[in-house]
Amino acid sequence: MSHSTLLRAGCAVSALCFAFPAFAQDAAADTAPQSYHDQQRTDIVVTAIIPRRQGDILSGTSVISGDELTRDLRPTIGDTLAHQPGVSATSFGPNASRPVLRGFQGERVRILTDGIGSFDVSNTSVDHAVAINPLTADRIEVLRGPAALLYGSSAIGGVVNVIDSRIPRRMPDEPIHIDGIATYGSAANERTGSGEIEVPIGDKFVVHFDGSYSKSGDLDTGSHILTPALRAQAAASSDPDIQDLASLYGKLPNSAARTWEVAGGAALITDGGNLGFSVAHTDNFYGVPVRYSLDPDGEAEKVRLHMKQDRADMRAELPVNGGFLESIRLRAGFADYQHQEIEEDGAVGTTFYNQSIESRLELVQAKRGGWDGAIGAQFFARDFHVDGEEKFLPRNRTEQLGFFTLQSLDFGSTRVELGGRYEHSEVSADADDTLLNPAYHRSFDALSGSLGISQEVMPGWRMGLNLSRTERAPSAEELFARGNHAGTQAFELGNPDFGMEKSWGIEGTLRGQGEGYSISLSAYHNWFNGYIYDSLTDDSVCMTVNGGQPLDFPCYQNLQADARYLGFEAEGSLKLGEIGDYKVNLDGVADYVRATIVGSGPAPRIPPLRLLGGLELQGDRMSLRGEVEHSFAQNRISDTETPTDGFTLVNASLSVKPFKGNDRTTITLSANNIFDVEARRAASFLKDYAPLAGRDIRLTARLSI
Repeated sequence: MSHSTLLRAGCAVSALCFAFPAFAQDAAADTAPQSYHDQQRTDIVVTAIIPRRQGDILSGTSVISGDELTRDLRPTIGDTLAHQPGVSATSFGPNASRPVLRGFQGERVRILTDGIGSFDVSNTSVDHAVAINPLTADRIEVLRGPAALLYGSSAIGGVVNVIDSRIPRRMPDEPIHIDGIATYGSAANERTGSGEIEVPIGDKFVVHFDGSYSKSGDLDTGSHILTPALRAQAAASSDPDIQDLASLYGKLPNSAARTWEVAGGAALITDGGNLGFSVAHTDNFYGVPVRYSLDPDGEAEKVRLHMKQDRADMRAELPVNGGFLESIRLRAGFADYQHQEIEEDGAVGTTFYNQSIESRLELVQAKRGGWDGAIGAQFFARDFHVDGEEKFLPRNRTEQLGFFTLQSLDFGSTRVELGGRYEHSEVSADADDTLLNPAYHRSFDALSGSLGISQEVMPGWRMGLNLSRTERAPSAEELFARGNHAGTQAFELGNPDFGMEKSWGIEGTLRGQGEGYSISLSAYHNWFNGYIYDSLTDDSVCMTVNGGQPLDFPCYQNLQADARYLGFEAEGSLKLGEIGDYKVNLDGVADYVRATIVGSGPAPRIPPLRLLGGLELQGDRMSLRGEVEHSFAQNRISDTETPTDGFTLVNASLSVKPFKGNDRTTITLSANNIFDVEARRAASFLKDYAPLAGRDIRLTARLSI
């Protein structure tokens, strides 16, 4: 299938939006609250295509919204979700932190906004921020395991879906609806404000406007910047400047940021359906923490990134209400993205350009007895290129056309679910004289599927088992990279001859709930063939493709081998009792992943065992919470890593709802890392040079009227 054929097919999927005269309510309309101001049910997962209760999904899921989202809200998606089971973060400083799901990051985790990609280049390097602002989120859903494959064959680790209201879903029941949030965080002198307005025009049309602004200084870590091992090396140096690095303490240099965003949207909402559009502009200017060199001849760059994105989206749904189909949904988006990497002297060193389009059509089947399901098609295209002194990749294009289905049979105590996806991908790269590479063109046909069954073992308790077979086409970065990349401090070398990455997976779940308690357990094991990973290689390998020229960084070559991932996640809550009008609740999270490259050893940057427990006094108008999180040491590492010490964080928060009858207006005061503990995440490329925030007192006010 040619590029032009793929493009025509994708445009046909997108163009369906203009064929419908009227459009239906949102996918989760049957779960919508009665009042416009009420929260949507937090146990309903709309990312599952067919809205399901969390307990009915045959893989690990998390939903964060309401008070929990307000309490955990941070400038990045990765740090906002870091308390969820199976989730860590890349933590490349406070401004570029992408979620890590079950030990997978980068290309194997899809970050979505309302079911469509983020259209940025955060998957290409850990110093590139995600172009989605958590401040705009109404709720965030995380799918881990086979359920995520319905959003793309690359989503082996999972999907993070940020759901906002830029395209309105419901008509306000007042002349004007206002939401706002303001936050102050002490660790980085963070000042953030965001507001949105929705105005009904008549009884069928609503317009939406939102904007946000955030500014922060250098992050206070409350600890030494370098690890003990690097401090010892620095102190032993004969160079006075390097000796001074051993005493770096407190503020994380070059970690300040300034971000602003504006957006507008509108929707036609009738009894017969809805159709909506939105446009947005994002501007993010942030510093990348310095990776200090202990070599007197080495260079430590203070690079800042200036990212801009212009984005347009549409969403529609048409109710069919008869025969085989219940509704038809369409979601589409386009974005023009670029960011400049600015040197310490103000010169632009490298510029990244990315244009992307994605459209997704879902045909939701009418429920017939115990049978329901959905079938659909998805198109994605990306044109990506890099210009400048640190260009490590030729101009490349990716086009994907996928078809998927999810079918479910409910026999009461037994449920069976079958999912499948076929995806055709074409990946090409231009010839490039600078990188000394010829033109390339590769095409792949990936077929993935899953079969799951769950059984009620007693009232309120279900046990499930899911078997999956997945195939993933390699990305342009994995195929065509061949240059010095400062973000990862590596000369990255891809392999244009790679085959598809294939895996078998099995996941077991046990979920139960009853009066005053709930529990969710997941355990999984994945067997990969042709797993793609980067490995430190002799410099001569990279110098050969670099025309014999010396390298700025060590040579890291992408290789394929067998790999094994296994792990578990556990989450539970227990009502201990009541004190007056307040409930006393205990909750906890535990997760662990073990990953091995067969014939090589441990996979790199894998989070260690983690335990998190919280005790909460919860009332209608006030909640008081304390929690302790312990991450164990990570000593099971690849040859390219250093060990990571364990750490324990103690946090506390107080949330107040000052207005009776308005649950969405809250004031939250939280103290995080109360004891100023030095903490570093094992999944971070930059952990030896950039610890997490020290003590951080945060005050957040959320208003809804």
